[in-house]
Amino acid sequence: LGDVYKRQNVLRFDEYLAFVKKFHPIVKQAELVIDESQAKLLKSRGAFDPKIEVDYDRKKFKNTEYFDQLNGTFKIPTWFGVELKATFEENTGEFLNPEAFVPEDGLYSAGLMVPLGRGLLINNRMASLKQARLFREQAKADRDIYVNNILFEAALVYFDWLKAYNELMLFENFLVNAELRYRGILRGVELGENAEIDATEARIAFNSRKLSLEQSKVKLMKAALELSNFLWLENNIPVELQPDVVPDINTEPIVDAIFNINQLRDEDVILDTHPKMLSLGYKLEGLEVDSRLKANRLLPRIDVEYNFLSETPEVARSFNTAEYKGGLNVSFPLFLRKERGDLKLARLKLQDTEFEMDATRVNLQNKIKALKQELESYVVQNEITTDMVSDYQRMLFAEERKFQLGESSLFLVNSRESKLIDGQLKAIEIQNKFFSTKAKLFNSLAVNPDL
Repeated sequence: LGDVYKRQNVLRFDEYLAFVKKFHPIVKQAELVIDESQAKLLKSRGAFDPKIEVDYDRKKFKNTEYFDQLNGTFKIPTWFGVELKATFEENTGEFLNPEAFVPEDGLYSAGLMVPLGRGLLINNRMASLKQARLFREQAKADRDIYVNNILFEAALVYFDWLKAYNELMLFENFLVNAELRYRGILRGVELGENAEIDATEARIAFNSRKLSLEQSKVKLMKAALELSNFLWLENNIPVELQPDVVPDINTEPIVDAIFNINQLRDEDVILDTHPKMLSLGYKLEGLEVDSRLKANRLLPRIDVEYNFLSETPEVARSFNTAEYKGGLNVSFPLFLRKERGDLKLARLKLQDTEFEMDATRVNLQNKIKALKQELESYVVQNEITTDMVSDYQRMLFAEERKFQLGESSLFLVNSRESKLIDGQLKAIEIQNKFFSTKAKLFNSLAVNPDL
């Protein structure tokens, strides 16, 4: 994980999340959504690219040239369905269709095709480009959601690792106490100051602490391996957490800074800027574009084409309205069943997304409100457990003093110590839940922090 961790042996929460965000394959996969949206946008813009078309036909049989026809066209599609066109025709041969006769040096034309009904205000090219732009923005919001989810999962694993480490430290400390007490009792038995049964009870407590320590080691090992799943380096190289790397036990200020907890708890959350709402908003806009396109197809297709003709295009005045080639194309389905069905389906999708947005907004509001209240409860619970642990420590200290004075028994000392261990384990558990609730609030807001 770098020289920093080898030197300090402490993996801080912010450093850990920075590694996850920078190198984790799923985060890189989320970036592919942006690349995909850019590719789709480029593809949609291609519908407006100018085009060159060349059509050449020639027939020669028994030394007779039936025809030799060349037709070159340059087209420029525009935003509102209007298509600009310039062509060159050169036709020769003994068996040409009369309409194909052109001057010896060829015939030039320049004009445009205009849809007066279907396709004027919106068409497939316009709709595809608009939807591609909206998809690009939607992809950015979705990317934030994907990244937030992986950071959320990584944070929960770090908190479990921290919990397992705190429990290990706890049992190591109490194992030292139990061992010192056991050796002291053995010495007392040798001197006749303690009964043999006291040594047995001290040995039971000592072995119990050893057993708890071994169990906590296994738990820490499993948590460390789980954490390693989120640690990667460049070129998709997985990293295994080394045994000498430990979590930061004073990580709460870093957690609050990364998750921006103070602001989340003090300020009203503007759901309009929530990535999930933004994503649904862009999806809704894309469906609105599709609905307008389907509605436009209810109109008749009326395509008007007009082209100026000229033998000498280099002379501007050679183009005049008296010499032209034009046309009108009209088509209209009688029942419009397909078009009306497509429009109804598009509007149903639109309505479905509106319902989804309303439900998502209410769900997010309630979820965020519940998590804020849960955080407030854990603040109180932390204060209560801190007081309880302090009182348990005071009771244990008093019981040990009484035992040294011969006014208490080893059973009562062990009992007081067990209560203290239970209290400290409960405090560690509540801290873990407190951190996890902060992570859930962070996840519910889909924040993509700068790390």
